[in-house]
Amino acid sequence: MKYLRQELSRSRPAPKRKSGVNAIAVIVDLDQFDKAEVFFELIDAFGLRPNAIKVIGYRRYYDKNSPYATPVFSDKDLGWNGEIENSYALEFLSREYDILINYFKEENLLMQLMSVRTQARMRIGFAELDPAYNDLIFDCDLADFGLFRKETKKYLEVLNELV
Repeated sequence: MKYLRQELSRSRPAPKRKSGVNAIAVIVDLDQFDKAEVFFELIDAFGLRPNAIKVIGYRRYYDKNSPYATPVFSDKDLGWNGEIENSYALEFLSREYDILINYFKEENLLMQLMSVRTQARMRIGFAELDPAYNDLIFDCDLADFGLFRKETKKYLEVLNELV
């Protein structure tokens, strides 16, 4: 928690990417919303390249030997001093994105830590979280992805991010 508060108090570095959407990162709570494949609908909705979206999911408990369609991380991947010990998560954090979608509503240390560490120009999330995590905040249900997609597209067009 101490590390998370320090990260939130720092100002974010200026993004190197210019306006426009070419890369989207998604952190999704798979315990609350298990249809992570719907985020790939954003490719058609926003007119993106096929590999423009990177999705990683959080589960409270998961079996490392079971295959998951979406790369997964959990609380047991949190190491000393806020270090993340999951190869999927580290690969996810190594990239730079135009948009980060925080698709979770519950306060969760590891998902919030992943959100803070992700390099993104703009962050989109839900009203239930602290506003410090997101730039664009929606108040809708997690299960209503259609509304989330429609509102996201509308506001990105207003902000001249989608051409």
